[in-house]
Amino acid sequence: MLSNTTTAADESAARAPAWAAVASMTLGAFSLVAAEFLPASLLTPIAADLSISEGAAGQAVTMTAVFGFLAGLLIATAARTADRRHLLMGFSLALIVSNLLVAFAPSLPLLLLGRMLLGVALGSFWALSTAVTMRLVPPALVPKAIAVLMSGVSAATVFAAPLGSFLGDIVGWRGVFLLASLLGLVAFAMQWRSLPSMRPASSAKLSTMVEVLMRPGTGLGMVAVLLVFAGHFIFFTYLRAYLETGSGFTVEAISSILLGFGIANFLGTFLAGRMVAKSLRLTLVLVPLLMGTLGLVMVGIGASPLTDIVGTVLWGMLFGGIPVAWSSWIARSIPDEAESAGGLFVASIQLAIALGAGFGGLIFDLAGGTGTIAASGAVLLLAAVSIMLGVRTREPVAAAA
Repeated sequence: MLSNTTTAADESAARAPAWAAVASMTLGAFSLVAAEFLPASLLTPIAADLSISEGAAGQAVTMTAVFGFLAGLLIATAARTADRRHLLMGFSLALIVSNLLVAFAPSLPLLLLGRMLLGVALGSFWALSTAVTMRLVPPALVPKAIAVLMSGVSAATVFAAPLGSFLGDIVGWRGVFLLASLLGLVAFAMQWRSLPSMRPASSAKLSTMVEVLMRPGTGLGMVAVLLVFAGHFIFFTYLRAYLETGSGFTVEAISSILLGFGIANFLGTFLAGRMVAKSLRLTLVLVPLLMGTLGLVMVGIGASPLTDIVGTVLWGMLFGGIPVAWSSWIARSIPDEAESAGGLFVASIQLAIALGAGFGGLIFDLAGGTGTIAASGAVLLLAAVSIMLGVRTREPVAAAA
């Protein structure tokens, strides 16, 4: 009798690439990440309308991150018998309800409830996304499919905050969240039409995550994920403050630089898909190595408009390869337990965000923006070394003749 894992692998190999389904997941990723970023661009009107402080309104972001962390760890176990098609559509429905709760929230508690629901949908989606993508296309096309999926994140990074701020002036912050709920409805409709039925590929338990983590190379791989994302968020969280205090850029100029960062990130995502297809290990090592070196070069040259603009854009392009490369590593190295590995991946990223932002703040207070860039460079170089020494990769599956 064939196992579920073998059946799932045969299923993806035998089926023609389901690019429409991948596109529906990409729109789902865009909708979720856009909703995650919206409060950052609408914090002031939200606080004024609800008669709360901006700090209190900022807890909307915290709630999403906390529940995203928990959902990423628990979803594979909690939904181990559910059809993945139904789960993905359920996450889109949760996104719709979340945005509606926020749009009609009369007070902070209901707004936080909506953001908690978004965190559950967001963390769950990312925990399962790599495993599901592996089942929608043949093995040889997985890196390309993951790059397409991650382009939704890059697009949200480019457009969500500036578009949210622009539309907020026209339709109000509540109107922006209503529009976000409509976007979720479109994603749900696309998923309903294109996603095939996908029964669970394994019966994950909490003990399964521990077993996966203890496999040779996997634990160190998750430590490397933590280091890579922490290094990035030490840099990125305090980038605006650095650009203001270092080269003295205006808010308008910083917006343009961040737009350049987002566009470069979008391009880097697609370049990474090609790099991963040629050499996953080289991509895993080279990207943090180049990012770390770039950070130290920026510190060595010192703050200047040209250095800061070029350095920020290059950083955005390089970081575009990080999610693609590590999602491909999970797909290739832990194919039998990709959902459990995906949960560990999401949890590592959320922890990295917290650590990067927290320690980055301490460093910024002590040494300014130059200190945070130097620290991020050092952490990323440490990540590159850890990957070279201990992270294992598998050869890609050759395409059928």
